Amino acid sequence: MVGLAGQVAIVTGAGGGLGRAHALALAERGVKVVVNDVDGDGSGAAAVVAEIVGSGGEAVACEADITDVAAVQEMVDGAVERWGRVDILINNAGILRDKSFAKMDLADFRKVVDVHLMGSVNCTKAVWPHMVAQGYGRILMTTSASGIYGNFGQANYGAAKSALVGLTNVLAIEGERKGIRVNALAPTAATRMTDGLISDEDAAKLGPETIAPGAVFLVSEQAPNGVVLGAGAGVFAVSRMLEASPVFLPEAERTAEHIAARWDEISDVSDPHTLGSAFDQTNLYVELAERASAEIPA
Repeated sequence: MVGLAGQVAIVTGAGGGLGRAHALALAERGVKVVVNDVDGDGSGAAAVVAEIVGSGGEAVACEADITDVAAVQEMVDGAVERWGRVDILINNAGILRDKSFAKMDLADFRKVVDVHLMGSVNCTKAVWPHMVAQGYGRILMTTSASGIYGNFGQANYGAAKSALVGLTNVLAIEGERKGIRVNALAPTAATRMTDGLISDEDAAKLGPETIAPGAVFLVSEQAPNGVVLGAGAGVFAVSRMLEASPVFLPEAERTAEHIAARWDEISDVSDPHTLGSAFDQTNLYVELAERASAEIPA
């Protein structure tokens, strides 16, 4: 049984779509939820809170702008004052400003990065000391296939979402010994952000409720650490960065021409491996170079 009862969660962008589904799914399991969304009149967040309270749960609405560091700190402080702790943070809030890179305004590029990346950083930074002090925490970033694989017209969105994978990787390492596990969800869902981009037939299969179980698992006591989980239409799959078997080039062969000549070997991912950190790669390369050099006749 995935244990969550009595915990406290903050879910950003929870006034509708994926965030709403995450908040409701957590509340069903006895989690107290801060429903964060910037609605102007707060109607989205308030409606989700009403659903949770109407079903016997505990929740509070918060309109904090996640790009505002002070507002985020106030949101976290309010949760701790109200319920004594914060166990879960789901960084879900996001916006789209899609255009091809050639036509994209730099202000729109910055805005998307500010919301998706820096908004997640701001919220994570605010909850981190509380999770360290209590020796427990679960943080979920929301990445995207656009950041992992790319998508036309989403240079800003893809850059921000790819950055969140990097943030996940680092914080998973830094938080592990402190009882904090950090993962990322890569959802494909029919929401306000995808209106007009997905056919009605496909949208019917891609409801946010098909993804929420993945989010619940990734913030549970049984959660893994440093994982990127793809989710949509009830389908779940882990994505990983894989590296081909390294190829050592002796000093005399370290030219672009020799790389081109051996490209099929260098790019062969039929026997890939994963790495736990940046220095795992460094140590692997140094070890391989030393071993190969020792085998080269003088």
